[in-house]
Amino acid sequence: MIGFLTKRILQAIFTVLVVTLVVAFAIRLTGDPALISAQGGGTVTEADLQRIRVALGVDRPFYVQYFGFLKGLLTLDFGRSFVGGTPVSQLIGTALPATLTLAFASLFVSIVLSIPLGVKAATTRGKWPDQAIRIFSLIGLSFPNFWLATMLVLLFAIALQWLPPSGYDGFSSYIMPAVTMGLILTATNVRLVRTTMLDTLRSQYVMVARAKGLSETKVLYKHALRNCAIVLLTFLGVQFGGLLGGIVVVERVFNWPGMGTLAFDAVAARDYPVLQSVITVLSALIIGVNLLIDLAYGLIDPRIRTQ
Repeated sequence: MIGFLTKRILQAIFTVLVVTLVVAFAIRLTGDPALISAQGGGTVTEADLQRIRVALGVDRPFYVQYFGFLKGLLTLDFGRSFVGGTPVSQLIGTALPATLTLAFASLFVSIVLSIPLGVKAATTRGKWPDQAIRIFSLIGLSFPNFWLATMLVLLFAIALQWLPPSGYDGFSSYIMPAVTMGLILTATNVRLVRTTMLDTLRSQYVMVARAKGLSETKVLYKHALRNCAIVLLTFLGVQFGGLLGGIVVVERVFNWPGMGTLAFDAVAARDYPVLQSVITVLSALIIGVNLLIDLAYGLIDPRIRTQ
């Protein structure tokens, strides 16, 4: 186990380093941040731009800037934003909890909906409940998240006035963003649970459990579903990474002060320290979650723990 953890941690560190290098190089291809900083200041000369570059620290060679960023990572010092000079760690400390809580709320909505629907579809294969659930999942896969978010705002915030249209204040503000992302994830997870359950229900140990006289609920949710959990857990780990990366659109619609909004604004302002730090933190989170999922396999399936 120690050897496995050491190997995975080293792989994670190498992956994060590669990500930071690619991002640091790519963002510098988008343009000169001095031009953004100088906008609105009237006539700007090349000497003025050079002074701004020196103040921002972008006049130095690329490798000097990059290794300076890595050195700051060791002490969690991400530098200061080019816009306003706010410490990047302070910006991330405010935005990261908002994104993580929304991502976990979306996963919770998806799990609560997809597991019973997927099990129901598998146990009623070919019947009308199965057909209805499959149509629901197909429709869900066809919805762009920004369209669904807009429709929910129009219905529940403007027409019915049940929920706040935007913001990050209390439980009610989570409902529409979490449901938006959760429904789209559910459309995929339902099909996954249904497929794996169909294979599992034909297994010999399921027939033995039924022959013992166990209730159908215990057979389905204690025995069959546990065997499906490996596949579902793996896919949820992949979805978590997709959530962190694709939640920016939903955050913009609902004016959610998360990492996606922070990264979007950093790209527009060519704010190198903010964008590099945001992507580094998100990459580390995604890799960490996948490592935890690998460790959780042994808790779910004793055969993996034995191997």
